[in-house]
Amino acid sequence: MKKLLCVLLICVMGMVPALAENPDTGSWSQINQAVGKGEGWTKLETDDTFRLGEKKPLEGYDDLFIGDWGTYPSMDGSTVCVPMAMELARQWLGLEEGDMNGFVTFSTTPYAYDRLTQGKANPLVTIKSQGVMMDDTHPIDLVLATYPNADERQAAADAGVELVYVPFCCDAFVFMVNELNPVDSLTVAQIQEIYMGQHATWADFGGTSQALTAYQRPHGSGSQTAMEEMVMQGLKIQKVEENYVSDGMADAVAQIGNYDNGIGAIGYSYLYYVNTLVESGGIKVLAIDGVSPTAENLQSGAYPFTVNYYAVYRKGDANTEAFVNWLVGEEGQKAVAQAGYVPLK
Repeated sequence: MKKLLCVLLICVMGMVPALAENPDTGSWSQINQAVGKGEGWTKLETDDTFRLGEKKPLEGYDDLFIGDWGTYPSMDGSTVCVPMAMELARQWLGLEEGDMNGFVTFSTTPYAYDRLTQGKANPLVTIKSQGVMMDDTHPIDLVLATYPNADERQAAADAGVELVYVPFCCDAFVFMVNELNPVDSLTVAQIQEIYMGQHATWADFGGTSQALTAYQRPHGSGSQTAMEEMVMQGLKIQKVEENYVSDGMADAVAQIGNYDNGIGAIGYSYLYYVNTLVESGGIKVLAIDGVSPTAENLQSGAYPFTVNYYAVYRKGDANTEAFVNWLVGEEGQKAVAQAGYVPLK
């Protein structure tokens, strides 16, 4: 077993640079913009409340180690929350930027909730500069994510696991169209009608006679859950062919921004993702009921599709609860803002 672990660790440490540059799995496959410290970044935390435990050397190796999670929670989550996890690692662990792609390895929303509910670990978490592979038997402690869908909530209930959901920031669930589309705003009712298949062209909304193409996301993704539960509110979404279901949020942005095929397209995502994590040229974000998704409109709730991202943990986990309490407190909310999100207040 030890020999197998050694081989695995060596392989993983060798894989990390490739994952950082050209990942093809998990959340990093949906991020194509540099994610680093913002200008004027400040270290807010200097105590040792949440720290990794001791690392243990692998027998026969001088520079390879297995890391203990200590009091720092093991995490997984949604793609849109990757920069938040990076900021937390900067604040509490002082990790180098070059270590972030190996340490923050989010598997996306449905897989993260499955791991939390089933008590699974997040494997292959590394700190490359230190030659460390984190203990892959330690179950996930904390998920940073969009709200789970009904199936994911039921899976937790079936497993007898009570989850605690704590909002830690505001964002906007937004609808995107091509920048050449003259339509700038739609109502909630119009959005619902489009996705029920009741409109064929943009002329119905003061646009051109261009055919309307409505892209969706796969069931179980964070954005599809928001679409089904917050936007449609029980109304049935029209079933479409597979090529109109975007595999990832980066795909949705690219399909709408494509000048050859995207002029009549509409799709949805999260504002933070569109503004921060993916190259989003060629698109524009619509106002809803005439209200734009500004920070002020998110904090006040004026924007109709204001959402939160949640810190989710198993009830009874006192250490993770304390970490989440810090996150929603004064210093934690400064870290939220520093990572580019909209704080709760």
